[in-house]
Amino acid sequence: MPNAYDVVVIGAGTGGYVAAIRAAQLGKRVAVVEKQQSLGGTCLIWGCIPTKALLEHAHAFEMFQHASDWGVALPSGVPALDMRLVHARKDKIIAGLTKGIDFLFKKHTITRIRGTARLAGQGRVDVFEGEKQTLDATEIIVATGSSPRRVPGIEIDHTRILTSDDAIHLTEIPTSLAILGAGAVGVEFASIFSRFGSEVTVVELLPSLTPGEDEAVSSELEKAFRKQGIRSLTGAKVVSVSSDAAHVTMQVEGSDGKSQELVADALLVATGRSPVTHGLGAEALGIQMDRGYIQVDAMYRTSVPNISAIGDVITLEGREHPQLAHVSSAEGTLVAERLAGQDVRPLNYDHVPSCTYCDPEIGSVGLTEAEARRRGFDVKVGSFPFGVLGRAKMAGETVGFVKIVADGKYDEVLGVHMIGPRSTELIAEAVMALRLECTVEELMRTIHAHPTFSEAVGEAAHAVHGAAIHL
Repeated sequence: MPNAYDVVVIGAGTGGYVAAIRAAQLGKRVAVVEKQQSLGGTCLIWGCIPTKALLEHAHAFEMFQHASDWGVALPSGVPALDMRLVHARKDKIIAGLTKGIDFLFKKHTITRIRGTARLAGQGRVDVFEGEKQTLDATEIIVATGSSPRRVPGIEIDHTRILTSDDAIHLTEIPTSLAILGAGAVGVEFASIFSRFGSEVTVVELLPSLTPGEDEAVSSELEKAFRKQGIRSLTGAKVVSVSSDAAHVTMQVEGSDGKSQELVADALLVATGRSPVTHGLGAEALGIQMDRGYIQVDAMYRTSVPNISAIGDVITLEGREHPQLAHVSSAEGTLVAERLAGQDVRPLNYDHVPSCTYCDPEIGSVGLTEAEARRRGFDVKVGSFPFGVLGRAKMAGETVGFVKIVADGKYDEVLGVHMIGPRSTELIAEAVMALRLECTVEELMRTIHAHPTFSEAVGEAAHAVHGAAIHL
């Protein structure tokens, strides 16, 4: 049958396209249904790639603004930002990566079908794009991802009140920008637009920026933002929002009950993401749901046989599920291998790295100090500041530290949390350490090259044992 497949994947984001490629590598006949013109999903088109491209541009712009510190003369004087060229380069990067996925689909003979999918039962998927077609599948993988979460009472007009999807396309830099939400998305855009020249205010309902991070990291980020001129209002509730042709006005109530008015050229709503399941037909098919998310077990099986789900669209056995591109990809690989009959093991979500690309960068993996204490460990910690390192002084990036959380009884590394230069790269060593159940002493005895930023990891391990050399 021409429309019969071993595996049909719904969604071509970082979970879906990886699952499709891995299944095809393992000999499956695969089709992918994607409603967008380009492959890659939120991460590639609206999320990870465009935002990090803008962050790199913001970093470069900041470097030019301090060119004299590096002995570089700018004959034309003060550097100017050309957003047309910024977006052109960003879009070129995205186009190159989406073409790369196109090539991989062709290489692995994966059928790509443009349209909106609906589960039709009995291994069938209806696809709507012009004339309806029906696909027959032995196995179905739902990887429909997520979209920016809306806040009740705040109407997104895509002009003054924006989502992250809007913010990556702004052609003019607002003089002032308010950001609602201080998770990864919020603080990354704060860094982007502050460097671009906006006066930025971040409003967060919870008591700290980046609430999911170790308390020491969140505190360090708030101090760094303060030095950069980024205002942080934490423990603050937005009571009302109104806008006109020129401004957005917010009434913000602090934890002390006092209210203040915040006026900005634009408001970015960055309060998380919601699962994309509307119109999928999951409920009608009997798939168990939780607040719009698809419930799955540790192997990503739904309550309906032969239908799996991965990525931002799922909730996993009652625990919070990280909405991260690399998590979706790992889940997609695992499901494809399970469907091919391979021996697979559940992912350990305590070993999932989290990276936030604000300035300074944040990288973390494993248990925070507070969570380790809550779980009953005999906690020992050690920290080491980047500012002591020669490499950090050379780069002019001296803010931040590496913090290691360990079990005092067995000396096992339980978590590593860092804020500072290259943290999103340095965290890879920590992920490997947790994966291999590394002890602090093993990490301490690992020779770290000099002069590098990675020396902070080794020194932090020494600090757990009270033996940091350069502190």
